[in-house]
Amino acid sequence: MVSNRRGIGKFVTIEFIDESARRDADGYFWITGRVDDMLNVSGHLMSTAEVESVLTEHSSVAEAAVVSKPHPVKGQCLYCFITPNEGAKFDKKLQDELKKRGIRERIGPFAQPDVVQYAPGLPKTRSGKIMRRILRKIAAGDRNVGDISTLADESIVNVLFQLRPQKIIMRNNCYCFQSTIIVASVA
Repeated sequence: MVSNRRGIGKFVTIEFIDESARRDADGYFWITGRVDDMLNVSGHLMSTAEVESVLTEHSSVAEAAVVSKPHPVKGQCLYCFITPNEGAKFDKKLQDELKKRGIRERIGPFAQPDVVQYAPGLPKTRSGKIMRRILRKIAAGDRNVGDISTLADESIVNVLFQLRPQKIIMRNNCYCFQSTIIVASVA
C-alpha cells in the first residue's frame, strides 16, 4: 500500500489511497487493485483483486473480473467473468481448474466461485477501466444497466447478457448454473 506521510511535530498523518500492490523478486511493484472493492462471502471478506489475481495466473486466462451476486445462503457469491487467451478453449475443464485448483486451493473453499462465465471482452471505458457496476447488473440478470455511453464498446454488454448461464439446477444439494457456451465474435 502506498501512503503519504506528513505531520506536525511528533504527530504523523498517514493518507491511505485505497490501492494495494505487491513487490516481485526483481523489486518491481505490481498494482493489484483497490482494497475498498470487497466481497463478503459466507462472512469472509476478500478483495476482488485477490481473486482476479489467482484467476489470471492460469495459463489459459488473459483477463478476469470478479463481482458479487446476491446468494440466499452465503449473502454474496462470486461471479467471475473470464476472457481466455487467444487460441485457448473455454470449456468445463477450464472452469473446473479455475474453481477447484485455482481459487479453492489458493484462497480457500469458501471462495469457490458459483459462476464462471465466458467473456470475449469486458465492459471498459476508453481509458481501460472495467465498469464493475455493469458486471454486477449482468451477474444479477438486471438489464437496466444505466448509462453505457462511456464504454469503448457498448455491444459487449448485450454479448455478456447472451452468454449468461440460463438454467439453475439442483446438484448435490447445491444450486448450480448451467449454460451453453456460445462463442461470439466481438468487433
